[in-house]
Amino acid sequence: MRRTSLVCVPFAGAGASFFHSWAALTDGDPRIIALQLPGREWRLSEDPYRNVAEAAAGLLPAVTAELAPGERIAVFGHSLGAVLAYELAHLLVARSDADVVRLFVSGSPGPWTRRTRRATGLPDDEFLARVKEFAKYDHEALADPDMRELILPTLRADVEMHEDYVPTLARPLPRPITAVRGTEDDLVTAAQTAEWLQATSAEFAQEEIEGGHMYLAENPGALLRLVNDELAHREH
Repeated sequence: MRRTSLVCVPFAGAGASFFHSWAALTDGDPRIIALQLPGREWRLSEDPYRNVAEAAAGLLPAVTAELAPGERIAVFGHSLGAVLAYELAHLLVARSDADVVRLFVSGSPGPWTRRTRRATGLPDDEFLARVKEFAKYDHEALADPDMRELILPTLRADVEMHEDYVPTLARPLPRPITAVRGTEDDLVTAAQTAEWLQATSAEFAQEEIEGGHMYLAENPGALLRLVNDELAHREH
């Protein structure tokens, strides 16, 4: 069987390091390619993106640089990462040298659904409280005033990018999509997860994993087993 790489796109406020432990869990199958957005970790000095389409285009070279002849590619993204992954998958499908076999989206309504209750523009404390309310996840670094000062501008840019997102293409992705949701996610409903059916002209699967909106931080093994099963049993 040809090698498969899983391209992982960070969610709001996160960096590539979130996915580094996944490589040990997959033991190289699939190979994990963790993408790094500007404004965090080793790209901290760079200005963060505020537009999803621009961010996806900016991430594309990092993926194509990793491509090997005949390699299968799957793309994964959670929340903000889901819409980034959707736009990136469209860009990859348009290339003759990229064999995209499946898109995995997690913790996200369909790409045409916009959040009505926003965090963008709120004062710092209210902004962080609303982000925590949305995600049910609080990065420990935000408790440190110095780290908070470093992280906050990027988190604000990520949230603005997500809340202002409008798909660049009206046509659906011509590749299978698997949409995943935590069973206790009170931010994204099962019905909203099912909206991704309209985002593909190929096969669609909807799955749930035990946990809340950030189930993937609590139980990445369950998610990676699902990914592996989908890639093995639904080979493009």
